[in-house]
Amino acid sequence: MILTSADKISSYTSRGWWGERTLDDVFQAACDTAADRTALVDAPNRTSFSDGSPLRLTYQELADRVDHMAARFIQDGLQQDDIICTQLPNIVEGVIVILAAARLGLIISPIPVQYREHEISHILTHTRAKAIVTVTRFKDHAPAQMIQALSPDLPDLEIIYSFGDTSSNGCHPLTLEPACDTDRQILTRYRDSHVLTANDILTICWTSGTEANPKGVPRSHNHWFATGTVCSEAGALDIGDVLLNPFPMVNMAAIGSMLFPWLMCQGTLVQHHPFDLQTFLQQVPEEKVNYTIAAPAILNLLLKNEDLLAKSDFSSLKCLGSGSAPLSPWMVAGWQEKHNLGVMNFFGSNEGASLFSSPQDIPDPEQRAQYFPRFGVDGFHWTAKSAGWMKSRLVDLDTEEEITEPGRSGELRLTGATIFDGYFRSDTDNAGIFDDQGYYKTGDTFQIAGDGKLARFYKYVGRSKELIIRGGMNISPGELDGLIDSHPHVKEAAVVGYPDEGFGERVCAMVVLHPDTSLTLTELTDHLRHQKIASFKLPEKLCLIDALPRNPMGKVVRRDLVKYMT
Repeated sequence: MILTSADKISSYTSRGWWGERTLDDVFQAACDTAADRTALVDAPNRTSFSDGSPLRLTYQELADRVDHMAARFIQDGLQQDDIICTQLPNIVEGVIVILAAARLGLIISPIPVQYREHEISHILTHTRAKAIVTVTRFKDHAPAQMIQALSPDLPDLEIIYSFGDTSSNGCHPLTLEPACDTDRQILTRYRDSHVLTANDILTICWTSGTEANPKGVPRSHNHWFATGTVCSEAGALDIGDVLLNPFPMVNMAAIGSMLFPWLMCQGTLVQHHPFDLQTFLQQVPEEKVNYTIAAPAILNLLLKNEDLLAKSDFSSLKCLGSGSAPLSPWMVAGWQEKHNLGVMNFFGSNEGASLFSSPQDIPDPEQRAQYFPRFGVDGFHWTAKSAGWMKSRLVDLDTEEEITEPGRSGELRLTGATIFDGYFRSDTDNAGIFDDQGYYKTGDTFQIAGDGKLARFYKYVGRSKELIIRGGMNISPGELDGLIDSHPHVKEAAVVGYPDEGFGERVCAMVVLHPDTSLTLTELTDHLRHQKIASFKLPEKLCLIDALPRNPMGKVVRRDLVKYMT
């Protein structure tokens, strides 16, 4: 299934942005070059959330199991362009299924393990998936049994596969046996009769649903390799590096930032799931991790816990990546000053938005937390070659005028090698998603950071629909979140607007405190005034809550915060 136009494929290929390699080609090359190198590692606490003991596989062992899995799919009647969904935690089986699908030209559509009947029915119906792969047990949940119960209402779903004991759920059992000669013969016959290209769709991932129901995002091998190059350059990855993946293997954060860079550097991928701080801190030194990514809230928490940090060993790490929410300047500076670790700031989306701030391009850590390079804008040059594979611009949402002066908010729009071609089977969602110049409308608001040297950078303001407008003044939720996070009693925070007859909206701070601490609105506003922010941005309500509502990707769902104000 190729969804990209022939003209775009020709243009991007001639410029060297896209190529002819598939994910399977790169995997095969890694197996040929580093057969005995450790390729894939389970989390040590695997038995606490899923069946099966933790596994460690070399590239040769991994290849044998991928071959067996691919042969099994062929025997069950799956073939090129069939859609196969997965609902799997971060276990080695999930990666094996992706690699087996890539070998056959199947389209993988990964579903977060947090999704239940409502979301799964929507996805399976929308994709018309022919098969789904899941597990018998995820913590105290039975995914295979749940999906089996849905199957009578899913006429396109022919096969429900499950890892684990399937005796009680009637699913097709999957195992991790190494390939035999018969498996390889089946694969050879299949490959001889099917032609796979780098422009074929590899995945359909799902938007995180912060605005509406999840939307399917198809991406080809070339889309993913462009993103993988961005992330590999950002992390300065070398051949054989060890990557620790704490994000679910369902979207850009794991597939683009971990899976593809792992195979591109022929390294070791260490899986982690669900997020457990002690396990994460244990894995870094035990696996000699060179690169990992972590949510801003985790990096904030660690910096504030000196006792925990003193017991932690980060000596193998070259750098850290973070994103999915605005970074706090004090946090990025703290990791660099106290631990000599540069924190990379990523701005990305399933649709292919791919900006990153690296120590090479933005040495100042506080600036790196707030600014992103204006990739693809004439007159600016960057260290990463992938910076030249995209173009960006800011546009005034009211007038569609392109913004070229600092301090004026506009929607970020992007085009280039990483950007998708439109949502899957959804004319409604695709209406207006690209502007008349072909740029993807991200829905995110940025400003040009300033004059002089700062003119090279964008400054994140917030989601267009999340902006708080108080008396005609725009307030960035992300900026305030980071400033409030810096209070020593605050574990995490998010701000939302609430209606006001006089000003239109005012600011409410939703705060989760560290145990045995307290905070009043006056103490919070004093803390913010000390940071010299404009007075119109100060919260005028404070709500102390137990936890911020998040979607399966870990992003704060601000619309769900409103209920705490009633």
